[in-house]
Amino acid sequence: MANVKDLIGLEFQPYSLAVEKGKIKELALAIGDDNPIYNDLEAAKKEGYDNIPAPPTFLQVIDLWGGLGSVEKVEKLGFKLTRVLHGQQAYEFFGDIVAGDVLSVTSRLVEAEIKPGSTGAMDIVVTENQYRNQRDELVAISRNTLIHRH
Repeated sequence: MANVKDLIGLEFQPYSLAVEKGKIKELALAIGDDNPIYNDLEAAKKEGYDNIPAPPTFLQVIDLWGGLGSVEKVEKLGFKLTRVLHGQQAYEFFGDIVAGDVLSVTSRLVEAEIKPGSTGAMDIVVTENQYRNQRDELVAISRNTLIHRH
């Protein structure tokens, strides 16, 4: 594999996916969040939303169903899947994401470093996804850290 720092700036294929209220409800149930705003339009409107809002980690649903799968992304990076660990995930929100929105996502590798270790070196890379709604408004950014053991 080439030097991981050479991957900085690598762009992944853009993708889009609709935010569906059924998927919002499924995620809320899966994570044990019984807040009625995630399945009741009136409750959501009482809290100031135009429609049923997506929970903060819903962006993982968008990435899972709309973007490259983990295997494809790891292959594009030149990593071995059995040596990859998810290190961190961070989100920054600039607007509401609600049922009915269509999110378009651009993704690129923004940071890369090699860390020495007692059992071998590790590549640490950070990808950044930008999420824009159907009005081309930037509504969120996520940063995902992956660790690849040599």
